[in-house]
Amino acid sequence: MSQRPAGVRPIGAPGHMGVDYEERVDFGRLRSYRLARAQEALRTTECGAFLLFDFYNIRYTTQTWIGGALGDKMIRYALLFRDRDPILWDFGSAVRHHKLYSPWLPDSNWRPGFLGFRGAVAPDAGLMRDAVTEIVSELRAAGVDGAPLGIDIVEPPFLFELSRQGISVQDAQQAMLDARVIKSPDEIMLLNQAAAMVDGVYQDIVDVLKPGIRENEIVALANKRLYELGSDQVEAVNSISGERCNPHPHNFTDRIIRPGDQAFFDIIHSFNGYRTCYYRTLGVGSATAAQYDAYKQAREWMDAAIAAIKPGVSSDVVALTLPRAEDFGFESEMAAFGLQFAHGLGLGLHERPIISRLNSLSHPLELQAGMVFAMETYCPASDGISAARIEEEVVVTDYGTEILTKFPAQDLFIANKY
Repeated sequence: MSQRPAGVRPIGAPGHMGVDYEERVDFGRLRSYRLARAQEALRTTECGAFLLFDFYNIRYTTQTWIGGALGDKMIRYALLFRDRDPILWDFGSAVRHHKLYSPWLPDSNWRPGFLGFRGAVAPDAGLMRDAVTEIVSELRAAGVDGAPLGIDIVEPPFLFELSRQGISVQDAQQAMLDARVIKSPDEIMLLNQAAAMVDGVYQDIVDVLKPGIRENEIVALANKRLYELGSDQVEAVNSISGERCNPHPHNFTDRIIRPGDQAFFDIIHSFNGYRTCYYRTLGVGSATAAQYDAYKQAREWMDAAIAAIKPGVSSDVVALTLPRAEDFGFESEMAAFGLQFAHGLGLGLHERPIISRLNSLSHPLELQAGMVFAMETYCPASDGISAARIEEEVVVTDYGTEILTKFPAQDLFIANKY
């Protein structure tokens, strides 16, 4: 971590409530920032409007959220304009709720919509046809019906219907990810609060990580504690121990944890939409020389990567600090992808920047203050079964970096040592 200049306060994680005696997250300012960033991104393209289906793009532009179970059903969509309020077509009674509790858009911009639950209602029913007809009328009213329409993600039948009604389409996802890459102070505070919640959960895990507990019990504990702490979505918890550590399976099972296991966990949740991706590796009661060595190597790779992160640095410089795939037993960077890399964090789990040897050496980007990403390293142990996995959430600042993930990780932490 960089040396914080004198007089610069650390990033706060002040709590969940708004209060009158401290400046905390200003949600009005947050909403204005996000919409302005998205509209500016739109203005850099030749598109007249963006039609957004990506759940995180919808939240970023309309400042709305409904149950995660509907997030992958492709039924909510928003129309973003260059210089007027966005329009959201939402699911059922959520529209009435927005009219009551989300006053930042006119009532007429909250509209019911339904496209068929990813084909459960066949396109022949005409829902997509009618939706596109309504969208075309809004584009015409805004005077942009002759310009391309940007789309982030889409179902093929909807795309075909746009074409049938004479709408040319371009990619909006690249512009939207560019908009979301620089986080405001409010976003960074929310990311820090989300990380602080996981700090506490790791202490809970340490307290119970003893022989006889199962991987899935750790997952249950993490879910319970996060929701008690105020999480709005626990997206996933990886819980991996013993011989399952190598190769990394990216899941959890009902395996019983045993004395001397190396175990690592990844906790992915969100607070007010802002996510964590936060690995820690722990020893169960004791550790072997091979386990200590693997952890030391994973930590050295992590520290070298973080030391290279500064505003203005090209991402290939950071990628070159990471080991080659062959250095830890893989035949190619594709086969090893996801073990030594960084990914942006925000409303989505995987945003920009993505930094790895797979993509950054040939397509680097410049790191900028306000970027937030999770840096991950992994090192298999010489015993053939154990492995170390470390992840730090990094904020790029004007003076270097700040680390949001605070649970001790400089050395291998032994839980319930005996």
